[in-house]
Amino acid sequence: MASVRRLVKASVATAVAGSGGGALSWFGYNYLMSQAGAARGVIGRNVAKPPEADGVYAPGETTPERWWREVPFDLHLMIFGDSSAAGVGALDAAEVPGVRIAILLAEETGKRIRLSTKAIGGATSRGLSGQVDAMFVAGPPPDAAVILIGANDVTAKNAIHASARRLGDAVERLRAGGAVVVVGTCPDLGVVTAIPQPLRSVVREWGRRLAAAQSTATRTAGGHPVPLADLLAKEFLASPDTMFSADRFHPSAAGYELAARQIVPVLASALGEWRGGPLPVLPDVSAAAQARTFAARLARMLTHLGLTASIRETAVHSLDHRAMRLPDRSAGEAT
Repeated sequence: MASVRRLVKASVATAVAGSGGGALSWFGYNYLMSQAGAARGVIGRNVAKPPEADGVYAPGETTPERWWREVPFDLHLMIFGDSSAAGVGALDAAEVPGVRIAILLAEETGKRIRLSTKAIGGATSRGLSGQVDAMFVAGPPPDAAVILIGANDVTAKNAIHASARRLGDAVERLRAGGAVVVVGTCPDLGVVTAIPQPLRSVVREWGRRLAAAQSTATRTAGGHPVPLADLLAKEFLASPDTMFSADRFHPSAAGYELAARQIVPVLASALGEWRGGPLPVLPDVSAAAQARTFAARLARMLTHLGLTASIRETAVHSLDHRAMRLPDRSAGEAT
């Protein structure tokens, strides 16, 4: 959340300007800036180093064997991305998302899984190329890669299309090296109740659009997207005390476990190791996610007030294309 104020400067100015009126725009801008400061004060900055978790995980085992050249393994799994990929918020190595994925994958495949983590807390899509570079320096590409990225691109107000393009480039490089790649797309920051409304709606909308762009870029590059915002939001909203860690921003052990259980079927299927039957077609944007948007809530309110369908459609269309319009600097942003 270190860059929420910068996000507001870019997005809110555009959002409130669409409604017209200099005084209203200035009031809206300052109000959301004060909300950003309050949210940052509540969430703070988690600088704790995640527990070390790399090693070889055998079926039925939760403690890894330290890997060195003489230790055998069947599949090499590598984790890339930001603090959610590194496991910030986990209190024990067994809670780290990479570990949960490795253990579940070992159980599903019956194989020994070597886990290596390249993810760095605070990383945005700009940092993915460096993480992939580090992988090539350390050795050959893995058999499988999982990337979790996006939340920091939102709080840093990075352009949506440029962020998605950088992700696609990383996926393409890993695929060229022979790795199966699964991407957990941008989470729903609208579930972070420490971010007050209406700022929460702004970051949710930005994240929703980024996740959709990430899905397209991932598929184009030969990877497999998993829409975490749509798959996890319901549970995070229903049980925030359980799903969030103490900082109220990063997931807890339960949150990471839930994410891992969404990722592993897609990963195992891509590896040709899934025995659980046909996988469901995952939506880019689910009906549940759409129902929580500000535009959807406005439409329900207008329906309750008894306004005609044509008036409701006009109002919601105006909101979607003006009041919630978010800037995208990708055309002029340097790579």
